[in-house]
Amino acid sequence: MTKRRLVFGAAVGAAALAASIGTAASAAPVASTAADTGLAAVPISAPRVPGLITAHRTAATDCVLPDGTNVSFYHCYTPQQIRAAYGVDSVAAISVDGQTVPNYGQGQTIVLVDAYGSPTATADLRHFHDTFFSALPAPSFEQIFPLGNPQFGNTCQSNGLSGPCAAASWSGEATLDIEWAYSIAPLAHLVLLAVPPAETLGVQGFPNLFKAISGEIAATPPGTMFSMSLSSTEQDFGGAASVQTAKFDQVFQAGLAKHDNFFAATGDTGSLGFSKQHKETGTFPNPTVGWPATSPFVVAVGGTQLQYGWTWTPSSNDAFTSTGAFNPAYWASIGSGNTQAVWNESWAPIGSGGGASVIYPRPSWQRGVDPGFGDHRLVPDTAWNAAVNGGVDVYITAFPQFNCGNTTGCWTFYGGTSAATPQTAALVALVNAARAGQGKQPIGFLDPLLYSGVGAASYTDIVPMQYGSAPKTFAGAEVGVSGPVFKSVGDLQDNQLWEVPVAGYPTTTGYDATTGWGTPNAPAFVSALAALL
Repeated sequence: MTKRRLVFGAAVGAAALAASIGTAASAAPVASTAADTGLAAVPISAPRVPGLITAHRTAATDCVLPDGTNVSFYHCYTPQQIRAAYGVDSVAAISVDGQTVPNYGQGQTIVLVDAYGSPTATADLRHFHDTFFSALPAPSFEQIFPLGNPQFGNTCQSNGLSGPCAAASWSGEATLDIEWAYSIAPLAHLVLLAVPPAETLGVQGFPNLFKAISGEIAATPPGTMFSMSLSSTEQDFGGAASVQTAKFDQVFQAGLAKHDNFFAATGDTGSLGFSKQHKETGTFPNPTVGWPATSPFVVAVGGTQLQYGWTWTPSSNDAFTSTGAFNPAYWASIGSGNTQAVWNESWAPIGSGGGASVIYPRPSWQRGVDPGFGDHRLVPDTAWNAAVNGGVDVYITAFPQFNCGNTTGCWTFYGGTSAATPQTAALVALVNAARAGQGKQPIGFLDPLLYSGVGAASYTDIVPMQYGSAPKTFAGAEVGVSGPVFKSVGDLQDNQLWEVPVAGYPTTTGYDATTGWGTPNAPAFVSALAALL
């Protein structure tokens, strides 16, 4: 087996990930990488590599973007496809001002928490609306800079934890968050909470973020959804982890007291964690998870790979040839099927964060699941599509050279648990819209309800899946472990990254520490929670 991989764009920690798996494959295609912002779970964008975009459709064209761009080997989704796949379009109608109307999240507020925000957020969202939701009113959107707008313009000319290139990296995250919260709840009020600098643990970033969140808790109506596509390895807090996180948890508790919910991405590097002490270039040898997803006051969102209208059929474990070209045998698929698996893409490698916390004990509402993994908080609680091969369409003109490789902007596609998180938050906004139509209070903290039966009854369980016929047995030395490996790229059964020796957690029937309860069946999920007193 030839070790070839793709260094992915806009994913913090890419350098560390490449180092951990031994980047000897210099011929492998390389995408642009973001400035190191100190965070994992920044979105993973479409790679800019030879052979990906073609002038005409070919047998390998698996994605056509809204502007007609032909994309080879990767699949992508429009809002309408994701809404159909999860049943969002089949959610029951609601009562608004005495009229029965489709549930689009009317009257609800969703706050997207991102460092820096985006200088083109309003215009990009409007173009997204005009493309996919032109029959609906214009989006209700505002961007707030509670600690000041850095005014970096729209060009990336520096590196580091803060500054123009960090802002460029976060512009993709902000754009993804806005457009895909909007895709699920297009009549909700969206707030982009932009707080520079980028996360730097206890130095500036997290204190600034939580000061801003606290302000929005006070300013927004009860039942507001807060989506946080950001994550730092728990061990990076050091010996005072429980003391530091407890201060931030007080903010979450204040929001829960007014029936808000907080959603956090579990991260995009499986069970592998990065060391802050080494500026994201070192990794931990044991499985790790990320905060704030591990907080017992937060809904932790993991990732799946949704294969909707297609099925992956790899017959090779090698994503790329010895020259760095795409290997069609790895990327092969058929144009039918509807399945979901744990998100674990070997071509990068990238996958769903999940596992056991080292900071928090088990919350009372989680004590009945996966007892074999000890007595600490497990994440995720829930999951949603996060794959890049199966990414979501995004329109972006912010920092165009950085995000698109041109001067005008582009349609592209993104993946990551940072794509899953705002969509999950928006789905719960539909719950509160339904409850408001019935004269009820917002649903309140989601986690205890998931573990008391909603997760088992109103979810699609994600179980181990096997795709294609790629060889299952090869020397472990080829992927950094000892002994033989009895697994192919098509065996999606855990969140151990391909070519990374750090063990992962298994995907099992029922709750598991890679996909939580699985993915919501939107009509059943919304109806069950709307029916509660």
